[in-house]
Amino acid sequence: MPETIFEVDLNKPMTEQSVLGHNRWHPDIPPVAAVNPGTVFRMECKDWTDGQIKNTDDADDVLNIGLTGVHILSGPIAVNGAEPGDILVVDILDLGPFPKPGLEWGYTGIFSKQNGGGFLTDYYPDAYKAIWDFN
Repeated sequence: MPETIFEVDLNKPMTEQSVLGHNRWHPDIPPVAAVNPGTVFRMECKDWTDGQIKNTDDADDVLNIGLTGVHILSGPIAVNGAEPGDILVVDILDLGPFPKPGLEWGYTGIFSKQNGGGFLTDYYPDAYKAIWDFN
């Protein structure tokens, strides 16, 4: 397995991780690690809500989601030798859930009309959630 250069503890919010991530792309955010071109490495990531959505059939977590600190991102990672304006090619070699029991799941959520909704709130005004168990 490749070296993990960004590791997360799923029991802690991103603000309490040993290495902090971020929630936006901006050139003033310093890199948390640097790699050489061609390096194969592993990144661990939290979901965009920073763990607010739970593996339950209840959609109240979608209804009551806090939107002030969302869009959690791992990184950024610098590429040694790259300069502003360079075009980088990044190959994602594998993608999957955390390989630990109980963590092999994902979700699809629909916001309610009362917390911002989406494009179809006239048809789906309430919060909904579907849990996907990965095997």
